[in-house]
Amino acid sequence: MNWKKWSLLLALVFAMSIFLAACGGDDSETSNEGGDDTNTAEEGNSGEEGDSGETALAADQTFNVNIKTEPPSLHPGKASDTTSSAVLDQIFEGLTRINQDGEPENAMASDIQTSEDLKTYTFTIRDGATWSNGDPVTAQDFEYAWKWVLNPESPDTDYAYQLYPIKNAEKAKAGDVPLDEVGITAKDDKTLVVELEQPTPYFLQLTAFHTYYPVNKKAVEGNDEWATDVSESYVTNGPFTMESWAHKDQIVLKKNPDYWDAENVKLETINMFMVEDENTELQMYKNGELDWAGSPTGSIPLAAIPSLKEDGSLNISPKAGIYYYSFNNEVKPFNNVNIRKAFALAINRQGIVDSITKGEQQPAMALVPPSIFEENKEGYFKDNNVEKAKELLKKGMEEEGIDELPVIKVTYNTDEGHAAIAQAIQDMWRENLGVEVELNNEEWNVFLDTMGEGNYQVGRMGWIADFNDAINFLEIFQTVGGNNYTNWENEEYAELLKKSRTETDPAARREILREAEALFMEEMPLAPIYFYTNLWLNKDYVKNIEVSPMGSFNLKWGYIAEH
Repeated sequence: MNWKKWSLLLALVFAMSIFLAACGGDDSETSNEGGDDTNTAEEGNSGEEGDSGETALAADQTFNVNIKTEPPSLHPGKASDTTSSAVLDQIFEGLTRINQDGEPENAMASDIQTSEDLKTYTFTIRDGATWSNGDPVTAQDFEYAWKWVLNPESPDTDYAYQLYPIKNAEKAKAGDVPLDEVGITAKDDKTLVVELEQPTPYFLQLTAFHTYYPVNKKAVEGNDEWATDVSESYVTNGPFTMESWAHKDQIVLKKNPDYWDAENVKLETINMFMVEDENTELQMYKNGELDWAGSPTGSIPLAAIPSLKEDGSLNISPKAGIYYYSFNNEVKPFNNVNIRKAFALAINRQGIVDSITKGEQQPAMALVPPSIFEENKEGYFKDNNVEKAKELLKKGMEEEGIDELPVIKVTYNTDEGHAAIAQAIQDMWRENLGVEVELNNEEWNVFLDTMGEGNYQVGRMGWIADFNDAINFLEIFQTVGGNNYTNWENEEYAELLKKSRTETDPAARREILREAEALFMEEMPLAPIYFYTNLWLNKDYVKNIEVSPMGSFNLKWGYIAEH
């Protein structure tokens, strides 16, 4: 393929799309960049002044932001995507909350005690912690919420494995032990005791994650549909409450006056728009209809990135996340490891980040981002190794007894960037491997169903870190199901992850996890493409909002300065 010719054509197409959008002629639908895409990075310039009191607050504390699409679920125990978590993080709160420095701090818990063996945590629920309906937040609410996720009969709990550090949690989810034997006990209204399987150094990061949020047992018990709309049952405990939810249009959040730390919450209203087209989002930002555009909830049009970088308005920071193509290991020809490797090696990642994404992303030849494993700047294989790819493809086809590959279908959720990458890879595979590739784009919720049901051959996917540890990337693929859309699993791999969880020496644990990643890359159940960056624009008057390397933000501390 003539890469320069292709990229020039792409640039012309994008330039025309922006022109059409500006004229109101492009009404195409796009979708969420991250999806399952759910710690020390450069700070965005929105937080440089901090909340020092030196900048006067504007009279109108309204923050307007785009979240692109309808959140698939606003049930903390069911949510498994970045759009849903972006909303949940503002309206719910766990025992801890990740602060502006990326560290967990006490939130619903006023005190946390740890046993000498680091396996038992005792959380004291703070006085004055209430639900939005006035009920007190209790230890029983946490016990109920967590055990609901671990109940084998609870549907759509893809993130249940986040609770598996807790004693007997995994066994309970498998139906091997009753929920009563799980190490989650509300001693009284104010005291929650949690027993772990083994010391877990990142456990207080987990308790800030949305799967660990409480739900109001009294309000939701017996009501399976409580999280589908704003109603008396939709009771929250975070810095903001949900005033309205116009599906596929807009969510409006309001400051929660009864929140325990309300005096430090400055924003009064957050308008979350669901505008799927990146060009429309950028135009709304330029028109003053949005105060923020791009990461972590929206996206910047690809064609606009160079000019925004040049004029200095674009913020770029590292992001602990990976963009990849998932192979369905249960369907031919991707049941064959050599064929999977051939398709992975026949991708020109450097060309993609230089000519398409243009946001300082890094080519990925590994699974775990270099911010966690520095060695992964180089990775496990050579990028764009076409000759090796051809050798592997020939070997794999001989093993399968086939002379010709079938048409390969690449499925992705509708988005300008995903489409551009899919078109580039379509050309690469056609030229480098001689295979015909069909492209299939789907709306976000339909796409998630397609991937989850295994009705695909190759699927666009991404993963953004939930917490700053390599195991967060590796454990996804421990077993089939949940967020593992590859349908690949490996007993030796699972044993290495299990071993890592009982290893208390950090260096030894790191080596175990590196060994697991090496095994994973040798099996190549997916093709890594690039490591993410955060790309966003914010108005100068938006203060104290930091974009996390985990691809999220906390609006609790944000405010609008006088302007």
